[in-house]
Amino acid sequence: MADYGVRLEYSGENDRIAIVTIDRPEKKNVFDEAMFNSLEEAAERLEGRLPRVVVLTGRGEGAFSAGFDVNPDNPQVSGLIDAVTKNDIGPCETLMLRIKEVVNRLVFLPIPIICAINGIAYGGGAELAVRCDMRVMDPKAVICFSEVKLGLMPDWGGGPALTRLVGPAVAADLILTARRVKAEEALRLGIANRISEGGSALKEAVDIAETISKNGPRAVRSALSVIREAPGMSLNDALDLETKTAAELTAGGECVHGITAFLAKKEPEFPDE
Repeated sequence: MADYGVRLEYSGENDRIAIVTIDRPEKKNVFDEAMFNSLEEAAERLEGRLPRVVVLTGRGEGAFSAGFDVNPDNPQVSGLIDAVTKNDIGPCETLMLRIKEVVNRLVFLPIPIICAINGIAYGGGAELAVRCDMRVMDPKAVICFSEVKLGLMPDWGGGPALTRLVGPAVAADLILTARRVKAEEALRLGIANRISEGGSALKEAVDIAETISKNGPRAVRSALSVIREAPGMSLNDALDLETKTAAELTAGGECVHGITAFLAKKEPEFPDE
């Protein structure tokens, strides 16, 4: 059994925030088969006990995650060697679908996922970061879509996610050159939402999570669902989705708590569901 993995802990008022930590610092938090299994287990636990916000980070100051573990002692790598020798697409596609299945299970949770990029985010680590809803970067952190330097390409869902964030021209620049993007440029390009104080990416991400967690949980989830879906829709369809979602939310009555508090000049207290 591996002595590393993905750790999950709850914090904040009524455990409304979950912190997911990629915990393999001696290997720059790279993912092998055991790590993907551990991430899936964390996502399953989150599904069973859904917080209001998730913060994803890496353990240690050096790396958020350097992506996929390409060392031959990773069973996922050794299993591909024969397939590559035979030009057999099947095992390659199976592995990529497995990775996407695990990543999707986390990032498709119906709650905000905030990524605290505490160090380097390379390859799959960069992809995992851009698949989250928001990103806070340490000033020394670096994002690099490094796959093409290995004769590979993004396959954790990061290509489409990055293109949605920055547009096809910038995505092509970052993916095809595999160049390093420092925090200031990431902020300018719209990849990073904020740059933290040194060593404080996790703290700032948790602060954002705490702010979000005080808002109406149904309102947050409803707004987030439209934010996530709208980029893949026509404008009219997106407008229709917003109207339908907002009407369902309003009719659900959560707004009574918020409006009552507003009129009484008090902070709202939205109940957990």
